[in-house]
Amino acid sequence: MTQLGYTLSSEEHGLTELVEYAHCAKCVGFDFCSISDHYHPWTSQQGNAPFVWDVLGGVAATTEEIDLAVGVSCPTMRIHPTVIAQAAATTQVMSTGEFYFGVGTGENLNEHIIGDHWPEHSVRLDMLEEAVDVIRSLWAGGQQSHRGEHYTVENARLFTLPDAPPPVVASAFGEITARAIADWADGFWTVGLDQASFFECYDSEVLPPL
Repeated sequence: MTQLGYTLSSEEHGLTELVEYAHCAKCVGFDFCSISDHYHPWTSQQGNAPFVWDVLGGVAATTEEIDLAVGVSCPTMRIHPTVIAQAAATTQVMSTGEFYFGVGTGENLNEHIIGDHWPEHSVRLDMLEEAVDVIRSLWAGGQQSHRGEHYTVENARLFTLPDAPPPVVASAFGEITARAIADWADGFWTVGLDQASFFECYDSEVLPPL
């Protein structure tokens, strides 16, 4: 079934405007709203970059029966996956529709702010997979600990959990990433597909599109 969505451009509008636009999108018949997650806009002239989880909370609280998606968050560097797990779970609880948790390997534009080394893509892809494992373990409930290659979690528990966890929709713009995320993602997030060869790595039975 084809659905029509509205993209909330967090780089170009403030928090209050974004919440209002989401409500208007529902009123005129859009099926879902997605929103980008940036610390900085793509260019300073765009002038905005509100905290995406506040915006999603505002939309969820004021706009009923519309699906929401973050497209996409990087749960590996700027924000620890335990915190992202809490934010996404809370958004799913607040939303009266489905919430799709979009994830990706990140943009240096946003992640450099903490001053850590910017790893090469293969490392960031490993970090993303481990981060999603951490997030899903917390969504499963109970007290969780994790000691992996990239993350340590000690006795963490989420007390506000949805009835069902959000689908994890992973971003990919090339064959290597698409093949990697097919092993663990619930869905596939991309834009601008114009090369038939790209679909050779896509198995709709394994990785259903959003």
